[in-house]
Amino acid sequence: MNGLILTTILFSHLIDKPAYLDPGSGSFILQLILATLLGGFLILRSYWSKVKEFLAGIFKRNPGEDENDEHNS
Repeated sequence: MNGLILTTILFSHLIDKPAYLDPGSGSFILQLILATLLGGFLILRSYWSKVKEFLAGIFKRNPGEDENDEHNS
């Protein structure tokens, strides 16, 4: 970590400080962010039924357990 900080300090004078982000680059970055979010939602939507079935299988109680518990009381 100290090496990274030292390297940054030593070479910071070589970096051109003023940065320029033209509108084409900004819209491209925005497009990448939106595509990532929408792609994630699409994947989630396509696998949603499998996720629901998996979670239902985990949290579902066996109907046989209830009957056995009542008879043992």
